[in-house]
Amino acid sequence: MYVRDAKKREEVWLLDRFEEFGFEDPAFRSRDYVFAVDEDTGEKAGFGRLRIHTEGGESVCEITNIGVLDEWRGQGVGAHVVEALVDDAEEEGLDVVYSLTEEPDYLEQFGFERVDEADLPEKLRDRLDEERAIADGGVTPVRVAVDEFAIPRDLRGRFEGEDEGEQETAEDFGIDAESATYKYDTGR
Repeated sequence: MYVRDAKKREEVWLLDRFEEFGFEDPAFRSRDYVFAVDEDTGEKAGFGRLRIHTEGGESVCEITNIGVLDEWRGQGVGAHVVEALVDDAEEEGLDVVYSLTEEPDYLEQFGFERVDEADLPEKLRDRLDEERAIADGGVTPVRVAVDEFAIPRDLRGRFEGEDEGEQETAEDFGIDAESATYKYDTGR
């Protein structure tokens, strides 16, 4: 599994997923999206958007439209989509990432914190009103400093195919730990 930028030709696939998830995106631009892709099959597993708002010379970024297909849930796909979006924000020179979400608990496990509406940048206060109108009010603003973002080890392990808490041993590599000699063994 890996995360990559969306390609323009994938716009129809993405718009179909919006319909499935009930997402609205009036300012759709495929270049704002990333996809989580199964490296063996090429199947798309999830997606998300980094939306940058610029007003008065200042930029504010928001991650939005995070979706994971049903068959990929519980495998850490969403975590790595969010990680890729936060990395993209950092590459753009932004220090803080916001999200207006119906699932604040999900983002809080990565270091996001709830934000009082009055502390939001003006553009995001306007967006919050729009999002609440669509979601019947159940939207919470959250933010994280890019240097405080972290994926818990158990979520990272699930994405990378490792079992929680299991550590590799010499036997995993065909080495008999009792009788093995090592390249720099001095024989003492």
